[in-house]
Amino acid sequence: MSLIIRNNDNANRPIVDAASPHLPDVYFNRIRLSAGESLTLEVPGFECVVVVQTGRCKILVGDTEFHGIGGRADIWSGKADSVYTGTRQPFTVIATADLEAVVAGGACTEAHAPFRVTSDEVESVVVGSSDTKSRREIFHILGQNANGRAGNLLVSELYAEDGCWAGYPPHKHDTDRGGETNHAELYHYRFNPPSGFGGQFHYHADGTPEAVMTLDGDTYLLPSGYHPTVTSPGHRAYVFTILVGRDQRGLVQYFDPVHEHLTDYIPGLGAMRDKFK
Repeated sequence: MSLIIRNNDNANRPIVDAASPHLPDVYFNRIRLSAGESLTLEVPGFECVVVVQTGRCKILVGDTEFHGIGGRADIWSGKADSVYTGTRQPFTVIATADLEAVVAGGACTEAHAPFRVTSDEVESVVVGSSDTKSRREIFHILGQNANGRAGNLLVSELYAEDGCWAGYPPHKHDTDRGGETNHAELYHYRFNPPSGFGGQFHYHADGTPEAVMTLDGDTYLLPSGYHPTVTSPGHRAYVFTILVGRDQRGLVQYFDPVHEHLTDYIPGLGAMRDKFK
């Protein structure tokens, strides 16, 4: 199985789940429902959050009902409205308008109750700058707002300015040690316009670097290693990001020592790291 999964009609079936040889601790599904249609999902051993990208829905988790979720015209139109579905019980998504949503999950053995994450609860941080070709804004859907209410699942939407880099300077988070945590990660890409494209770079200190072209709807799996990404000029990039802590919730990135000097060149890195703690 390749680390990149090309855009396809997954027919509301998981794109990544516990059967993945690379990311068994991550769940990712992209669902599309017409108004009036519904989908029930059960993801044993995982905590999940449903993030509405387009349209509206209601979500049922056991005896708890969440109504009027969503409302964005598309992913480029404001902050997300989401529901954390908790653990140990199935949940049902009922489309009240034509719906596109993503379901992010992380392995979790604890019991957690469901809750809504409104757009007002989504905090953002700007990293980089246009001058350094690294400007992006990260919107934390499930971040510090879920501390004490969720396991080790972190979910965010990243918007990169056209022609800019993200995940930059190159960093990794695959070892539990001082100055670094061990987190699995998944990127799901969208571009504006959809004909846009980018590049995903991936390397280990003792391995051969790899680079792939990323297209609208692609998904990339990041079990380990350094992983900067870039979008081409004229195309804004959206990266839906799932992080799952293998030992703890808070994330600490380790920057490649070869490129350590760039941490003084790229503004906003300290604020970015603080938001992931």
